[in-house]
Amino acid sequence: MKRTTIWMIAILMGIFFLALLYMQTAYLNDAIKLRKLEIETSVGRTLAVVGRQLELAEAQHSLESTLSKAERDSSDAAVYAKINDLATPFETLNNTTHPQMTKGFVVRNSESLRIATQRTRDELKKQLEHQKDLLNEVAYNILAESSKRPLKERIDFDQLDRNLKQELQDNGIKIPYHFTVTTADGTEIYRCTDYSDEGTEDTYTQKIFPNDPPARIGYINVHFPEMSAYIYRSARFLIPVIAFTLVLLMIFIYTIYTIFRQKRLTEMKNDFINNMTHEFKTPISSISLAAQMLNDPLVAKNETMFRHLAKVINDETNRLRFQVEKILQLSMFSRNDGSYKQTDLDTHQLVNDVVDTFRLKVESMQGSLETNLHAERTMIHADKTHITNVLFNLLDNAVKYKDAERQLDLKIATRNKGDKIVITVSDNGIGIPDTDLKKIFDRFYRVHTGNRHDVKGFGLGLSYVKTVIDYHKGTIYTESEVGVGTKFIITLPTIKTE
Repeated sequence: MKRTTIWMIAILMGIFFLALLYMQTAYLNDAIKLRKLEIETSVGRTLAVVGRQLELAEAQHSLESTLSKAERDSSDAAVYAKINDLATPFETLNNTTHPQMTKGFVVRNSESLRIATQRTRDELKKQLEHQKDLLNEVAYNILAESSKRPLKERIDFDQLDRNLKQELQDNGIKIPYHFTVTTADGTEIYRCTDYSDEGTEDTYTQKIFPNDPPARIGYINVHFPEMSAYIYRSARFLIPVIAFTLVLLMIFIYTIYTIFRQKRLTEMKNDFINNMTHEFKTPISSISLAAQMLNDPLVAKNETMFRHLAKVINDETNRLRFQVEKILQLSMFSRNDGSYKQTDLDTHQLVNDVVDTFRLKVESMQGSLETNLHAERTMIHADKTHITNVLFNLLDNAVKYKDAERQLDLKIATRNKGDKIVITVSDNGIGIPDTDLKKIFDRFYRVHTGNRHDVKGFGLGLSYVKTVIDYHKGTIYTESEVGVGTKFIITLPTIKTE
């Protein structure tokens, strides 16, 4: 599958997932808003009922107090007389049903009776309306006297708390609440015993005695500390859906990442096969050509030519064997099956041996190889062969990637850092781009040099170096700048010496 096709599928799926997440979160947000609106409506209805209950309770209390006082101040006869006075209109009404009992009227026929009855009813109606106005005035005076009392004397706060709790439960709100009562100027006259300032942003206010003068109006303020949690709990059924969608999105992203990684690995393996074919093709061609020449009778008679061809065959065969062993060795390391024979080694001695062997190759290219060995603790417990191969690989890479316009300049330095020794191999080659620095230790990965075959290899050298250093509990990292050079820094643990 082409990379562009994979990217198109990934982008489309990503858009669909994001759209799904957006719709789910929008629905969750709408559900939370709707639930909050329902609760606000229920709380508003509750507070309105509680406020009305306070007004009714005060009116009832005031009337009962007035009647009790009147009963104490009045004699039984006076009360009886009041009752007779109130009953008189009704007796009059009853008496009007018999024309012969109505004073001042002479009833001669049914029409006169009807007129007399209507007049009596009109007079009774006027009398009742007058008494109603008197009662309203009395009630008004009683309530007006009550409204003059301080607000805290007009409210039974325990009853208010009970009414609040009952009305909230009746409206389906079963969460903790706290409340205060304040005057019109904001002075707090009551606070519930378990009051907490937590969650005061969810506060609802209702007027108390709204028909009183503005200066005497009170306010009840109720807030719910767990309101937000309660609302989110009511919509929590959507949270698993969003979580599952996020998990699916993460799985999809990981799948796309794996596809690209496998594709990159496939491309690197293809490059490895191409490089391996090229690496094997040259020695095989040399061996084949030398073998054909050996079949020539004239060559067989020329001892010098015979020895030369035999050496070519031997050298190219060794070259092939080295490449095959290198591949097999990496295969063993990938299964953690590499063989190590660790002994106590002097790092400086090891470096000097490598430098002595490699110096001739560098000098043949008109280059220089310099050492700056300043470490004091140099003993390590390591496999001599593999550590030697590590240094050879790094030096060989420096030669391969040298800058054709500059003289090759290699440096190996050592120093101590705590209980470790730091080995630095630096060059003035072409450098490594930043995009490749994190990948150079990957198997089969090779820094691209265009369609040139002057830089040969399988992309296994640095992977082998990293494997060996990791086995010895060390570290390796790279600093490089294109056009300036590259530096490999190796850190290995040292051992104490007597």
